[in-house]
Amino acid sequence: MLTLKLINEQRDEVIRRLARKNFDAKEIVAQIIDADGQRKATQTQLDATLAEINALSKSIGALMKEGRKAEAESARANVSALKESAKQLEALLKETEEKIQSLLVIIPNLPHDSVPEGRHAEDNKIERQGGQIPVLPKDALPHWELAKKYDLIDFELGVKITGAGFPVYKGKGARLQRSLINFFLDCARDAGFTEIQPPYVVNAASGFGTGQLPDKEGQMYHAQIDDLYLIPTAEVPVTNIYRDVILEEKELPVKNTAYSACFRREAGSYGKDVRGLNRLHQFDKVEIVRIDTPEHSYESLTEMVDYVQTLVEKLELPWRILRLCGGDMSFTSALTFDFEVFSAAQERWLEVSSVSNFESYQANRLKCRYRDADRKIQLCHTLNGSALALPRIMAALLENNQTANGIHIPKALLPYTGFEIID
Repeated sequence: MLTLKLINEQRDEVIRRLARKNFDAKEIVAQIIDADGQRKATQTQLDATLAEINALSKSIGALMKEGRKAEAESARANVSALKESAKQLEALLKETEEKIQSLLVIIPNLPHDSVPEGRHAEDNKIERQGGQIPVLPKDALPHWELAKKYDLIDFELGVKITGAGFPVYKGKGARLQRSLINFFLDCARDAGFTEIQPPYVVNAASGFGTGQLPDKEGQMYHAQIDDLYLIPTAEVPVTNIYRDVILEEKELPVKNTAYSACFRREAGSYGKDVRGLNRLHQFDKVEIVRIDTPEHSYESLTEMVDYVQTLVEKLELPWRILRLCGGDMSFTSALTFDFEVFSAAQERWLEVSSVSNFESYQANRLKCRYRDADRKIQLCHTLNGSALALPRIMAALLENNQTANGIHIPKALLPYTGFEIID
């Protein structure tokens, strides 16, 4: 959430930068500034009224002691009238503050100046790429057919048990899935991240803190009786560890990692591009989360992008990194890099990670702050990234490593799988 200070002091800059996200902020910014002016005026009037009440209340006792009963009664009447006025001012102040809040939460984060202009994924910019795209035989199979051939994943059984988008992993498929999770967690630990095992459901305050609410209610599974939400990513509970927390500057950067199942309704998803593992309602992912000072957050972002690159390289997958354009970025992000791996049998790139800097946008919602060297309280910057999301990694591994003899396992995973080939 943007701060009132930023909107008031840099009105034109806010409007200019939000235009890169294709968000016309002129009217809403004007409404916020006008409402904030009303809030300040109301607060000033309320403070003056309360001060007058306090002064008159103190005078009543003195007037009574001096035998000036009529004046004391007049003062009491004035206090009563002023209290009613104060009550009305407090109600107006609350109403104005709620109006400002309701406007602030629908404004996206400001994109970084390096964000390319554009409206669609086609406008994203390729930063760098690597790895070799394998040449597969003409009879190469897509991963959903490989999963059936080698009895790795049962999509139909998932439909029976739950519904579409909830696959059942079996045998070597389940072991490969677990191997990837352990591999990613071990790599994150070796890179200095502390492992967290978070809850898979969160309250509405947590959803608001990281920006899922009120923006993405339609994408989240909601347990209405308990008013709890299944997490769409471990980012939500892990970042919310620091909600309403003031860190010391020496504690930064915070570096956490977590594995979790993730739950997304993915309303409206259909077509050939969502077959098999390409688009699921429940999937596994390892997340990395960093909290840092504003001065160092973009250095942290670079480190996170470089780290995720090492993961896809160790898995021997062809990869590329995209700098997302304004129209393809999330509501809360200031700068995002997407990782894609090439799926040889499907002959297309699959997104497997987003690594983002949210600057102070989430921190302002979370009230996640730190005490700097001058003992002043400042908002932190928050960052996170997938390291990595498993379904499309699994899809690319199965497709790209298929041979006439079976599916070969990358060397980096052999200590985890206990088998070299799926046959």
